[in-house]
Amino acid sequence: MIKKLVIVLVTLFTIQMYGQQGTASPYSFYGIGTLKFKGTVENRSMGGLSIYTDSIHVNLRNPAAYATPNLTVWNKENRPIKFSIGASNNSTTLKTDSGEADVSSTTFDYLALSMPVGKFGFGFGLLPYSSVGYKLEDINDEVLTNRYSGEGGVNRAFFGVGYSITDKLSIGVDMNYNFGNIQNTAIEFVYDDEGDLVQYQSRENNRSDLSGLNFNIGLTYKTMINDKLELQAGLTYSPTSDLSSINERSFSTIIINAVSGQEFLINETEGGLEAAGLDETNLTLPSRISFGAGIGRPRKWFVGGEYTRQNTSEFANPIVSIQNANFENSSNIAFGGFFIPNFNSFGSYWKRITYRAGFYAENTGLVINDETVNEFGISFGVGLPVGNVFSNANIGFELGRRGTTNRNLIQENFLSLKISLSLNDRWFEKRKYN
Repeated sequence: MIKKLVIVLVTLFTIQMYGQQGTASPYSFYGIGTLKFKGTVENRSMGGLSIYTDSIHVNLRNPAAYATPNLTVWNKENRPIKFSIGASNNSTTLKTDSGEADVSSTTFDYLALSMPVGKFGFGFGLLPYSSVGYKLEDINDEVLTNRYSGEGGVNRAFFGVGYSITDKLSIGVDMNYNFGNIQNTAIEFVYDDEGDLVQYQSRENNRSDLSGLNFNIGLTYKTMINDKLELQAGLTYSPTSDLSSINERSFSTIIINAVSGQEFLINETEGGLEAAGLDETNLTLPSRISFGAGIGRPRKWFVGGEYTRQNTSEFANPIVSIQNANFENSSNIAFGGFFIPNFNSFGSYWKRITYRAGFYAENTGLVINDETVNEFGISFGVGLPVGNVFSNANIGFELGRRGTTNRNLIQENFLSLKISLSLNDRWFEKRKYN
């Protein structure tokens, strides 16, 4: 049954991934957009904590987690095939000194499959890595002067392998193929002496098609401190990499309907990127390191912390030049954990539920008008057991704030509802009799 469900969900995910607009954030104007994937629903429900690993959940932040121990309940002869799919709905209030606006978006967040083979574990899947979706206007003295809009983003297909060096230590690596495109337009409005829009306006159109590889290397370590307490620690590192960017630019003459705002194309000319040597450029993805540790009682509770640093100041794209914005190195600190009242309870379903909570604080690395864009969030969620094996449905909530109203910036107050299915099945089983 799960195998058939995997095929159906893969098809739906692939269709939706190309048709969705994954964000409505004005900050997606910068770089390659806002990062969409920051962990599974289980991770995000614990403040983004990704150092915890087990044999029944997919951990897509650390490839070493593909290699997990066999299950005691199966006589330590096997561990399950793990399949996971996640989606989210984001409701955001955009706040400025002059007003507020509400926006929302609903997206698929990831689809992944992890498969054990001896001491190895393999994982592969698809996810939207970053997303662009904004519509911005400049208004001076109640007069519209500029309009900016953008869409697109970067998707990621990944394949990873993990290996258990010992029962306590595992290592792994993900190879990620990044692909997608970013499209944006800019209109500068021109008025006549009476203050009315002239008949013809000019629009700049830009498109960048991105593709390239990058890698993520991970380590996990776990050991029993005593009869009840277990220590878990994790480390990941992604080196600097480049994406190839094929760029197009054109200038259009348009007519804008004064009532509906609809734009009608009159003519279009090329923007001359080839002559300037900017038709093909390289976009630099910065290096990233993350490490953390925590303690807990297996199948009962866990609490831990994690620190992430990304050299965002390395980000570069020659096709883009923004005068009032730059990037500095970003950082994130997260704390969280979970609690299970009674993992083996037969009399109470509620005692087998996993309860998760956490919080995080992040410097996004984006600096606009000399103001650093920070983000803060709290999260909580539950893991609901389903099926006959170790499958579960996960529901998470995240409440947070990004940015500020200082220096004419926009503050985003957001609420995210996240849902995932973590399905497990036993596909390979040793024969007891010939």
